[in-house]
Formats: sequence, C-alpha cells, structure tokens
Amino acid sequence: MNILNVSDITIQFGGIKALDSVSFKLNEGEILAMIGPNGAGKTTLFNIVAGVYKPTHGEVTLRGENITGKRPFYLARKGLTRTFQNLQIFYRMSAIENVMVGRHLHERRNPIAHLLSLPFVRKQNRTTREKAQELLNFVGLGRFADQEAGEMPYGALKRLEIARALAVEPSVLLLDEPVAGCNAVESADVAAVIRKVADSGVSVLLVEHDMHLVMKLADRVHVLERGKTLAQGTPEEVKVNPAVIEAYLGISKEKEISNA
Repeated sequence: MNILNVSDITIQFGGIKALDSVSFKLNEGEILAMIGPNGAGKTTLFNIVAGVYKPTHGEVTLRGENITGKRPFYLARKGLTRTFQNLQIFYRMSAIENVMVGRHLHERRNPIAHLLSLPFVRKQNRTTREKAQELLNFVGLGRFADQEAGEMPYGALKRLEIARALAVEPSVLLLDEPVAGCNAVESADVAAVIRKVADSGVSVLLVEHDMHLVMKLADRVHVLERGKTLAQGTPEEVKVNPAVIEAYLGISKEKEISNA
C-alpha cells in the first residue's frame, strides 16, 4: 500500500532548475533508495520531502494528506522523520538520553508539573526510559545505554541516530547517507538495522552513495540525473540499465555495480 506520494516535483533557485517534474511513490515497509551523481538533485528532493524546502511546483502527500511545504515539526507529528548525513548527536548526553529526547512528542509537557515532579511526570519518565532502552536494544546498542555518546564508536553513533528517529514512532523514515564515513563492518551493522526497520513496517527513503549497500538493501531504486528521473525499478533492473551505467556509474564502474 502506498504511503508517500511525491508528484511532479519541480524547484527552481534563481535561474537554476534543481528538480524538474520528479515523481515517485513509497510503499509501506519498503526501502526505496534515491541515487545519482553529485548535483543530481538527491539532497534537494530529500529536503522537499522533509519539509525544509517548498517546491515551485508539485506536491507531496502522506497517507493522502497534502504535506507540501509543511514544517519538519509538523511532519514529525504526522509520522515522518529523518536522520542527517552529518551526525546531530548530543555528545555530552548518554546514549539513552539521546533517544529519550526523540520521544518528546509522546509526552505531556507542563513546566510546573515537571518542576514539582508530580507522580504522572515520574511515571512518564520511566516509560520514556523504558521505550528508549527498547530502541537501543533494537539497533544493537543496549550495552551503551548509560555511556556518554561522545565516547561511542562512529558506527554506533550512526545507529544511535536511527534509534532516536524511531523514538518518534514514524511510519516513514528518511535516511540521509546513513553509512557515510563508516567502514565495511559498521556499514553492515547499519544496513542490518535498516532492514529490521523496514521489516517492522516502517517505510524507508534512503539517499546513499554506497552502491553495494543500495543494491543489496533496497527494494526499489530511483535514479536522478541533472534534476530529472533517469530510471527507476528493482536493483536488478537498475544495475543493468545502460543509461544508469553511463550517466551515474561511468563505464569504468560497470563491472563494480554488476557485481554488487
């Protein structure tokens, strides 16, 4: 079942058309990878879906609701959240505290009640901590719960950011280059978490340059070039598409992608 629909998206910055009539759909529990060379428009499209940019033309709908140009905090309430290419972690807070921050939309907020530490506040804090621990376990970081984030390995921080995004209880998760800067082992760990997320029913829109990860993990792939859709389909269909090989991978990388 379709959950996210991006239709005829066009955006222009001055005299530059960054995206030109791009459309795609994301199904429930699906991993859709957005790929393309630098400057293809991937990040711009990602930011439109995430509510950072408003398109010049076209619309984005979530479960049939038009969310085009809605602010990120509104989208989070509707069940759409994201991670960032560059880590946005609270390094002086523990891992579990970082995840707890992500659950703020599910808490009652009353400054006076919190100041007085009323019974419902204490119960709410316990529930939030329990949920955060469950998510740390889910991404394989349970043993890091009380460790300061700044002392954790880089690859673990990538999974920590996913756990915090999941604390919102999203139906759609946007991942911006989730394995950027990771080594092979860390990338495999992150990929395993992404697959678990999709298997749990959360739809994933993924922007990534690691072609081996994309081809092994994605259910479908959407290829952009110069702001336009070049190709879309299953990984098997995309990796043998001559236009994709030439425009995105280059002839020298044909063998690499064929072996992915």
